Amino acid sequence: MNRIDFTVEKTNTGYSAYAEKYMIATTGSSWGELEANILEAGGLYFEEAGKVVRMEDIRISLDLPQFFEFYKVINASALCDRIKMNQSLLAQYISGRKKPSAAQLERILKGIQQVGRELADIHIIASK
Repeated sequence: MNRIDFTVEKTNTGYSAYAEKYMIATTGSSWGELEANILEAGGLYFEEAGKVVRMEDIRISLDLPQFFEFYKVINASALCDRIKMNQSLLAQYISGRKKPSAAQLERILKGIQQVGRELADIHIIASK
């Protein structure tokens, strides 16, 4: 099965997600509920074709402003230092005043993913 691309947005009541290619849409009041509802909606869509939809079949995408809204723990200023990007430029991307090119988005994503890999490899020990 090809991946089902869902775009997720934050709403006043939680989250909404839609897969434009298949015209599938759903909502959830929490991230966990949204994921469950995405699976259910995808499953219902492909039910007649006899296909089973799993989380591995789904790709969730966020636009840059949504990403920084969801992951406030990511410090945009520190990310700029890491990827050698002008802070005001990233701020304009995040606010939606400017649209980043595909190359700029890739640069930002690679920086974020690198931080994620580093965090995943960290082990914390108790102080003596």
